[in-house]
Amino acid sequence: MTMISVIMPAYNEEKYIEKALDSVCTQEGDFSIEILVIDDNSTDATKNIVLDMACRISTRENNLNNGVSVRLLTSGRSMGVAEARNLGIKKAKGEYIAFLDADDWWKEGKLKKQIAFMKENNLSFTATGRELMNADGSTTGKVIPIPEKITYKMMLRTNYIPCSSVVMKKKLAEEFYMCHDELHEDYIMWMEILRKYNRVYGIDVPFLCSRLSENGKSRNKFKSAKMQIGCYRYLGYGLIKTAFYFCAYTYNGFKKYGK
Repeated sequence: MTMISVIMPAYNEEKYIEKALDSVCTQEGDFSIEILVIDDNSTDATKNIVLDMACRISTRENNLNNGVSVRLLTSGRSMGVAEARNLGIKKAKGEYIAFLDADDWWKEGKLKKQIAFMKENNLSFTATGRELMNADGSTTGKVIPIPEKITYKMMLRTNYIPCSSVVMKKKLAEEFYMCHDELHEDYIMWMEILRKYNRVYGIDVPFLCSRLSENGKSRNKFKSAKMQIGCYRYLGYGLIKTAFYFCAYTYNGFKKYGK
């Protein structure tokens, strides 16, 4: 049976992580799931909630997937989200890697749809559309679609790929990993994949519920802008091209989020 490893970094997510974990456990399909929660030195009850859920899931009689497990990984120090995800990738046992942030959650049918689509079309990477949610979990009414095919040039102008929607082959994740937590580490990974493999594929269904948390690093617009400029510089672009693509990125961001 196919195994999917769900990588979930967490730092002080006691308010949200149970909903994220539940949304993984309710995914039905011909696969087993291991959830790897990488605790980034939390100081709240995050670890206790994860351990309690791991115990409950392991004893659940009607396990929908014939095998869901939860593993808590800790390092005893603050790693940052990039290193936390990399640790999860290294420890993962599954053929596929799925990313889910601890304050987001999935709708039913997400993994079944993505895995079937990937197998039918021999794909190594897919992402889905998303619905934007308020910090309290209520909907904003905003759904962000995703193109069927995504190329490197398209991604220079806007990031079409929500990290918490991605499913990829483990071999692909191991080829690139994530880096530069001070920038948009997931965007850099997608760009390096696209630079080598030309395109990835989207499923235009909002399977991801993406919470607009006040503490998310992309919520600070000035900081996010600096990180995006840093991404272009890291990818090898000079000042003129960086300025051009950043203007396009900013324009598309206003169109995408409506503010």
